[in-house]
Amino acid sequence: MAIDPATPDTTGTGAIRQAGGDFPVAAGPDGEPTAGIGPYRLGFRRLRRNKVALAFGALFLVIVLLCLAAPLYADHVAQTGPNDNHVTEQVDVRGTEKDVVSPAGLPIGPTWQGRFLLGADQNGRDLAVRLLYGGRNSLQVGFVATLITMLLATIIGIVAGFFRGMVDGVLARLLDLIWAYPVVLLGIALGTSLALGGMTIGPISLSGNSLYVPAVIIGIVYIPYVAKPIRGQVLGLREKEFVDAARVQGASSLRIMAREILPNVASTLIVFLPLMVANAILLEAALSYLGAGIQPPNPSWGTMISDGIRLIPSAIHLTFVPGAMLVLCVLGINVFGDGVRDALDPRARVRITEKVRDDPMEVMVEH
Repeated sequence: MAIDPATPDTTGTGAIRQAGGDFPVAAGPDGEPTAGIGPYRLGFRRLRRNKVALAFGALFLVIVLLCLAAPLYADHVAQTGPNDNHVTEQVDVRGTEKDVVSPAGLPIGPTWQGRFLLGADQNGRDLAVRLLYGGRNSLQVGFVATLITMLLATIIGIVAGFFRGMVDGVLARLLDLIWAYPVVLLGIALGTSLALGGMTIGPISLSGNSLYVPAVIIGIVYIPYVAKPIRGQVLGLREKEFVDAARVQGASSLRIMAREILPNVASTLIVFLPLMVANAILLEAALSYLGAGIQPPNPSWGTMISDGIRLIPSAIHLTFVPGAMLVLCVLGINVFGDGVRDALDPRARVRITEKVRDDPMEVMVEH
């Protein structure tokens, strides 16, 4: 009697039996056949079935596209720039002329039309325009910071794990030194000092109000969070047979790290990528809120929240709108990142589920 291809194996091996025979087919933790399918193709299949992750990923993509379209909106719809002041002007709201900023200093609320769609801030600047330009700046800092983190952390993690010994000891202590400081406090210390004097790296000179200053700061702060897991993975990979085979064939250490080790940690880097973007955007907002991130007059979601905090009783939209955009952006990429992790490493989801069942407090401490 033929056996249904989807019939699970009852022997406890986790395999699926082929139709018409007793030969088991390799299966993943979720029971899906994996024979003959590459890990990234299989991960993409799993990700496509995760509708929640795709929906939040689409939400993040929409926010990115809206922020990229900021110049078009400013030039053709709002007809104003992010730093243009309209304190003394009036705007027509459904046939009624209203002050952009009242004599009492209160900005106009949402007009739901082209100009001042979401209202103005206390300096008479279009809130919607600043929201989109602030998003561009926050996203730019987040992406550049993530690029710096991933690049340096990958190099440090692979070199430390591959060579071990004194090299590993020096790099590990350097990572521990950065790790020991609270992220926000370290960011404030670096951001404040660099905002005053700028930054010079060889032939590259950055002024204090450059967007790349907070990007470099955030990129450095998060290096240990990626480098340490990569180092731990490389410590195991360097003992594998394929690395020994490469050594026997005369491959140099650099070639082994680039051709043998790096492809095997790529999935880990892909999992870290969206999570680091979310963390970088969130830290940029925190630093900008505290005055150590993006410097005025450049807008960012953090500076907009800080500017509007004093007018919460009378103009809550100044704080709520950029805060909501920040939450939606970070939530979207975090949920999508969790979906990518589950797709590339479904066993991680199983391990977390088992920990929640056995000891929920342990999971709360770890995360």
